[in-house]
Amino acid sequence: MRDVAVVGFAQTPCVRETDGTTNGVEMLVPIFHEVLGGLGLSKTDIGFWCSGSSDYLAGRAFSFVSAVDAIGAFPPIMESHVEMDAAWALYEAWVKLLCGEVDTALVYGFGKSSAGELRRVMAMQLDPYVVTPLWPDSLGLAGIQARMGIEAGLWDEQSMAAVAARSRAAAVSNPLAQLSGSVEVSELLASPYVVSPLRRHDCAPITDGAATIVLAAGDRARELCERPAWITGFEHRVDSPSFGARDVLTSPSAVAAGKAAGADGVEVAELHAPFTHQEILLRQALGLGDDVVVNPSGGVLAGNPMFAAGLARIGEAARRVHDGSASKVLGHATSGPLLQQNLVCVMEGRE
Repeated sequence: MRDVAVVGFAQTPCVRETDGTTNGVEMLVPIFHEVLGGLGLSKTDIGFWCSGSSDYLAGRAFSFVSAVDAIGAFPPIMESHVEMDAAWALYEAWVKLLCGEVDTALVYGFGKSSAGELRRVMAMQLDPYVVTPLWPDSLGLAGIQARMGIEAGLWDEQSMAAVAARSRAAAVSNPLAQLSGSVEVSELLASPYVVSPLRRHDCAPITDGAATIVLAAGDRARELCERPAWITGFEHRVDSPSFGARDVLTSPSAVAAGKAAGADGVEVAELHAPFTHQEILLRQALGLGDDVVVNPSGGVLAGNPMFAAGLARIGEAARRVHDGSASKVLGHATSGPLLQQNLVCVMEGRE
């Protein structure tokens, strides 16, 4: 098996709404140019392209095929797609490089959440026989999870608000963040509930955006990047879709993925936690102590582009290795209701 590293990362600004189409082309062209230009590459230097998005979210079939227009009709490419967050497309590309089929890969994800009623769209991913007919949307389900955690003594509304305040403060240094700024916990707690016990700051905002990562193997990675973020652990696990069949306060799949990927000893972690209490839950599940810097970019509470947010967490973590501010980092992505699916990517820098 060869060593594979993240060598390049770019993302669009996280915004509430874009004027572009739901196939993402308008968002993808600039970041393709940015990431390839930063590495001194052209499209012909990429051996494999892989994307993550949702035709259901886009509102039309084969939207991901239309997105290939951002790559161009020529030269011919080897391309694949997953109907998931692009973090799972990154996993596919990583396996491709491990097998020696290609030396480089470009992965991208995009989502235009503003095109429809996101809470209604998310409800449609639930069990179509016994859950969806009740229309428990994503905020309602997260509210139940948050209330269960409060009653179990795992967190309270003040600690949840503290997560939001820290996220927005960290996002001040992130020019691509949707929400940022200094805010007091007491000020956040004075705001009304959206779905008790969740207030607006407890929920990731609706966001349009895209992200892309370039992977390279072995010596090719060393040629392209002064300090590559070498992937030393990559794992994803899945819990039951039935809420009554799993513990929603511990996220067994996150625990298992973290252990399998080797999360011990990370200095920085970017967690895909769409709700404040889920960041607290994930910190516990992944065994991240107070010495670990969590979401220095602001995380998805500062901007949550569907189907690109998980990939962006891995890219943001890799940046800390690229700039030398950390030696071992963790990027996390989730999919499905209440942290049903969890992916963990651990990366390290080498002298």
